[in-house]
Amino acid sequence: MWDAYKKGYKAWLQLERSLSDNSVNAYLRDVDKLTEYLQASGSMKTPDQLELRDLQQFVKWIGELGMTANSQARIISGIRSFYKYCLAEQISKTDPSTLLEAPRSRRKLPDTLSFEEIENIIAQIDQSTPEGGRNKAILETMYSCGLRVSEVVNLKLSCLYLDVGFIRVIGKGDKERLVPIGSDAVKYIRIYKDDIRVHQPIQYGFEDILFLNNRGKNLSRVMIFYIIKALAAKAGIAKNISPHTFRHSFATHLVEGGADLRAVQEMLGHESITTTEIYTHLDRDFLRDTLQRFHPAFRS
Repeated sequence: MWDAYKKGYKAWLQLERSLSDNSVNAYLRDVDKLTEYLQASGSMKTPDQLELRDLQQFVKWIGELGMTANSQARIISGIRSFYKYCLAEQISKTDPSTLLEAPRSRRKLPDTLSFEEIENIIAQIDQSTPEGGRNKAILETMYSCGLRVSEVVNLKLSCLYLDVGFIRVIGKGDKERLVPIGSDAVKYIRIYKDDIRVHQPIQYGFEDILFLNNRGKNLSRVMIFYIIKALAAKAGIAKNISPHTFRHSFATHLVEGGADLRAVQEMLGHESITTTEIYTHLDRDFLRDTLQRFHPAFRS
């Protein structure tokens, strides 16, 4: 019975979610682990028969196998995805994984900007200057694609596929990934590339670098930091902001909007899904904190 569910789930991941083979196989391994537990416990319940307490026992079981909190979180992410499929295909009427949480080591995230705050920061840029046009393109790209600061300063002209809405990013460990880019970022990259960059002398060896400083070389990571800090101060935003704040905000906004974690993982270039999972914890903790602060029944 479960073989049929897995086969249907695989097709759903490939056709409906358009995920890569690596992501599909990762999801299927998570479901394999669940069926391994069901066989070991002698209770081969179907997806619609499983309840929250069954999944909690499953989490306890994988913990007893010696799996770390990070590994448990990754598997639970896969089980949640499987139940999205079950609901979509009416295999199950309820999702027992909704309240399922894995033991986890706490990681504090930096301040996150709201969409309005990001727009406010970008609005402070003086686009009447060449530097302003460049900075507008940089910040639009950082928020649109969730890039690391090292990735944006090393972004190459040869890695732009603007006509189809993608850029090729070289991340940690020289790993490459294709990332979708929004229409606003495409617009301002084109303005910078076609109207500003073409008038600038470029030093030998930097011809393929997209964003250049006044000396015709690539920008330093520190320079991006100073640009963002100055704009945030001008916008009157007192949060502790760095270039990474744009990346964290990109990921948080996606997760809060209901984006698939594996898709967010691929866009961010995270090697482990557990790194991406911290954004769901941020979201959950924010909700819990809001209730405790503002709901009378939660106040102590």
